[in-house]
Amino acid sequence: MPRGVFITLEGLDGSGKTTQIKRLAAWLARRGQEPVLLRQPGSTATGDRIRQILLDSRSAAVAPMTEMALMFADRAQAIAEVIQPALDAGRIVVCDRFTDSTEAYQGGGRELGSKLVLDMHRLICGGLQPDLTLLLLPSFHVSLARARRRNDRVEAETGTSEGRFEQEKDAFHRRVWEKYREIAVREPDRVVLIEGDLSIGEVHEQIVEAVAERIVMAAQKA
Repeated sequence: MPRGVFITLEGLDGSGKTTQIKRLAAWLARRGQEPVLLRQPGSTATGDRIRQILLDSRSAAVAPMTEMALMFADRAQAIAEVIQPALDAGRIVVCDRFTDSTEAYQGGGRELGSKLVLDMHRLICGGLQPDLTLLLLPSFHVSLARARRRNDRVEAETGTSEGRFEQEKDAFHRRVWEKYREIAVREPDRVVLIEGDLSIGEVHEQIVEAVAERIVMAAQKA
């Protein structure tokens, strides 16, 4: 059976990934290609527990190396439990964040550097790379303001908060944003950069164009 297609969406919180994943999933379903959806951290029982530690705003003083190690622990579980079995079964996998997020947030934001993250990726993930990464980069301040408003709303409604990273200073998020751009420049064959303050519909159009092209390429390789 031909291997499936592994697609990831990346960007700062507030970049619109959640909305675009829903629209992409609906588009794929209409084509008869119901995707396997997951997010990182999370989407497995182990990953959901790790997510609580990493994103809860009450998790204080988590060391950068601990943070990175937990991200990769979650990723290893997701690969073993969800991603690799789905790809082996020929499915399309759509994942909200993958190693690019760790490189951007821990490598860039926490200033651990890209080399350490990429070495960990090769060791823990066996070098598994997405076939296509859709990097959403609206303007820096727009993304950050959206994310902070969303977290405030969710906390008011539910009493829980996943805003630990949004509590960081703007300089942290600027380093994340810049690292994402660096990744896009370094890996243009894999990463499709969707930049600027576009409408939801405009972003979706660019996404489906890139995804359709990559699905065709995968079929030709099979």
